[in-house]
Amino acid sequence: MPPIKTESRSEWLAARQELLAKEKALTRMRDELSAARRTLPWLRVTEPYVFEGPEGKQTLSQLFAGRSQLLVYHFMFAPEWETGCKSCSFWADSFNGVAEHVSQRDVSFVAISRAELPKLQAFRQRLGWRFKWVSSHGSEFNYDFQVSFRADAVARGEAIYNYGPLPNSNSDMPGFSVFAKDERGDIFHTYGTYGRGIEPVNAAYQLLDLLPKGRDEAGLAHPMSWVRLRDEYGRGA
Repeated sequence: MPPIKTESRSEWLAARQELLAKEKALTRMRDELSAARRTLPWLRVTEPYVFEGPEGKQTLSQLFAGRSQLLVYHFMFAPEWETGCKSCSFWADSFNGVAEHVSQRDVSFVAISRAELPKLQAFRQRLGWRFKWVSSHGSEFNYDFQVSFRADAVARGEAIYNYGPLPNSNSDMPGFSVFAKDERGDIFHTYGTYGRGIEPVNAAYQLLDLLPKGRDEAGLAHPMSWVRLRDEYGRGA
């Protein structure tokens, strides 16, 4: 629909207040949803996962870094890839500085990928990211949390992503997993979100949603076909 144009401030204000009522209802609903999320049961994690990071090998427990909550971003970077996923990189540009803030609320933040550590470190340096990034190479971690998929499982239609059948043939997909540690040091998986569930943390998308054109993706081959690595914009089409 073409935009409604007016010179009447009262008409503009009435329309804005009508939308504001819907925005406030959504905010209250979001608060209710967040409260419901915090009441989910905790699933005990017993597998002794080990990761390779800047400090050497670390267990899942050590990634908590002395805090009781751990937020993991599953960054798509398969071992055979030379660079990380451009879509995950689009998300990761919103993460710089996050770890320092959430650590004040008893939370550690880390990205985890299957690629080996040297590739992760080189890509992290290239894009100037500061958040911690560790490799799960050789571990079942990504497969157990249903963000990586073996070719035979995909071929049989048995790969599960976002709590349902994998909608494509990708070997890796994005998501967030949340973990908690109790007083005894036992670890629990408390929440996971995937697909469009990760959109709220993408600052660029949230800003675009405020604008008249929105994300402006309707005429594209697929919604994110315009996205590039941050240092590649302007290089050709």
